Amino acid sequence: MYRFHLPWMRWGLVLVVATLLFVPSLTNVPTAAAQTPPKVGIVCTSGTSPNPTFTLTTQTGYINLPDGNTMFMWGYSAGGAAFQHPGPVLCVNQGDTVTIVLHNTLAEPVSIVFPGQENVLADGLAAQPQMTGATLTSLTNVAAANGGTVTYSFVAANPGTFIYESGTEPQKQVRMGLFGALIVHPTMGANFAYNRADSQFTPTEEFMVLLSEIDPYQHQAAELGKAFDMNTYHPRYWLINGRGFPDSIADNYAAFLPSQPYGALARIHPFNNNVAAGINYHPYPGLARYLNVGTEDFPFHPHGNNGVVIGRDGHPLEGATGQDLSFEKYAINLGPSQTWDVIFKWYDAEGYSAANPVPVTVPQVANQNFGMFYSGSPYLGTSGTLPPGASTKNQCGEYYIISHNHALYQITSWGVTMTGPITYMRVDPPFPNTCQ
Repeated sequence: MYRFHLPWMRWGLVLVVATLLFVPSLTNVPTAAAQTPPKVGIVCTSGTSPNPTFTLTTQTGYINLPDGNTMFMWGYSAGGAAFQHPGPVLCVNQGDTVTIVLHNTLAEPVSIVFPGQENVLADGLAAQPQMTGATLTSLTNVAAANGGTVTYSFVAANPGTFIYESGTEPQKQVRMGLFGALIVHPTMGANFAYNRADSQFTPTEEFMVLLSEIDPYQHQAAELGKAFDMNTYHPRYWLINGRGFPDSIADNYAAFLPSQPYGALARIHPFNNNVAAGINYHPYPGLARYLNVGTEDFPFHPHGNNGVVIGRDGHPLEGATGQDLSFEKYAINLGPSQTWDVIFKWYDAEGYSAANPVPVTVPQVANQNFGMFYSGSPYLGTSGTLPPGASTKNQCGEYYIISHNHALYQITSWGVTMTGPITYMRVDPPFPNTCQ
C-alpha cells in the first residue's frame, strides 16, 4: 500500500525554552521481558550472562514521521515479537560468548555483520563473504529467504559501543532498517565505558544517539516489490533512535509510537563531586553513545556543554602505555558507520538564583515569549509566574536544553523544519527535589 504523501505538520512546535541544551538519556536496564522499562534511558535487551543467546527475526512494519507521514520499514525484532525500529539494543559483558540466531521472514536473503567483533562464526564455521561466480552477494553468511535461519557467535572481547547491521545488499537492507546497537560492558562494570577508572559514569545518565536516514522513494519501491536505482538515492528524513522530533522526546514505549520504542530525552542532575554536599553529591559524568548508520556525516551538537571523547569504534582513546588521549569536542562529527563514546558534565557554573540574580534586567511579562517547557523563572528549581492563559509542561523548575544536528538540512522531514534528529536534556534540580 502507498503510505507516504506530501508533508504536513502533525504537532505545533512552539518550543521556546529559556535555557537550552541536550544529550539523549540512556539508563542501562537488564532485560527481562517481565521488567517494566524506564520511561527515559536505554532499554537493554540482555540475555543470560555469561554467554547470552539472542534470537532476532526480520519483520516488516510502519513507523510514524513528524510530518504526519508513515513509512514502510524492515527491522530486526527480539524473538518472535512484532516489528520494531530500530532493532533491540543488545547488551552483553566483555568476555561473553554471544550467540545470535537470525530468523528471516523476508522474501530475500538477509544476514548480520558485527563490525568490531573478531572471529565471528556462522553455523559453527568461520563466517565468510558469499559469492555467486565473481560477484559478491553478501559480506557474510545469510539466512535464506522466506524462513531461513543462520546462527552467529563471537566472543565480545572488547568493551565499547558497536553497530550490528545487515551485510547483504547493505545499500538497501541497512537503509530499510536492518540495524541496531550492541553495547559491550567492560570487566570493570556496567558503570564504566572502558577498563579505565576515568571512564566511570553515572548509570542513570547513559544515553544513546543512534542516527539514521530515509529516502522515502526507496522504501516505496521495496514495499511495492520494485527495483530502486541507487543513483537517485536522496534522504529526505533523518532520525534519532528511530524517531524524529518532537516524537524523540516522548517516553520509551510511548503508546502512540507502537513500533518505535526508544525515546531520546535525557534526564540528569547537575554534576557535583563535593562529598561534603551529602545528598547532592553527584560525582560522575554522564555518557553518550553515538552511532551513525547513515551514508553521510552527522555533526551532532549537545548545547550547553562540551563532551570529552573517550572512545571511538570500540577503542578507548589511550596511548600504548595507557596514557589518556581523550579530547574535548563542541560537536560530535560522526562519520558513516562510526561510533563515539563521549562523557560530559553539566553544572550550574554561575550558581544564579533569586539571591544571586542574573546581571541583566529581565523584561516585563508582556515582552516575553513563554515556551511550553519554561517554568516562568530563569533559575534552576524555581517556578515563576506565568501570564494568564499560559500553560507549561515544566514540573519543578527544571531546565530543558536542546541538542541537534548542526547540518541544518538534516533537522527536517521532507522539508518541514525543526524536526529530525533533535532532542532535549532535562536538568532536574539537585536532590532533594519535588520532581516526578
